[in-house]
Amino acid sequence: MFGCLVAGRLVQTDAQQVAGDKFVFNLPDYENVNHVVVFMLGTVPFPAGMGGAVYFSFPDPVGGQVWQLLGFITNDKPSAIFKISQLKPGEGGEHPFGMMTVPQLASVAQVGVSIEPLEQLVQQTPVSGATVCAVDSFMQFTQKMLDSLYNFSSSFAVSQSQMTPNPSEMFIPASSILKWYENFQRRMAQNPNFWKT
Repeated sequence: MFGCLVAGRLVQTDAQQVAGDKFVFNLPDYENVNHVVVFMLGTVPFPAGMGGAVYFSFPDPVGGQVWQLLGFITNDKPSAIFKISQLKPGEGGEHPFGMMTVPQLASVAQVGVSIEPLEQLVQQTPVSGATVCAVDSFMQFTQKMLDSLYNFSSSFAVSQSQMTPNPSEMFIPASSILKWYENFQRRMAQNPNFWKT
């Protein structure tokens, strides 16, 4: 039903079912993992109105597991990337795994998926820093890149009367850079993936 990809190295599709609606993946060597991807295999969809809350738990030799909500997957959003490298042990809140004993080795972290109603999933708040939103970070990067290019090229701007002829150099009017900049921003706002076509 679910799969878990660990930092491009290890794909797991053999989740351990610990209750009728709860599944767990073991993550050995979690200290060297930055991101995990949780995905549906496409063989069995969630029941209507349901989705999967995704949790992370550090190994706890004392025994009191603390689960941290990373986010969720649904039939409409069948995969998600989560950043676990900045999570801290001991942080977390209410979770569906708390009432049960989930076997855990002392040096192995776990990713848990709990099947829950969609209305409940959208109201939950993931732990800070776990969600990776590629579109937002790409938009931020693109905006910074555009600003940097425009500011850099504008720093060399001179008026026509200040120009000294140099046959080995080409000059681009600042207005053409500005026009490109504005067009690119407009297209990004309309469709962040326009550049892929």
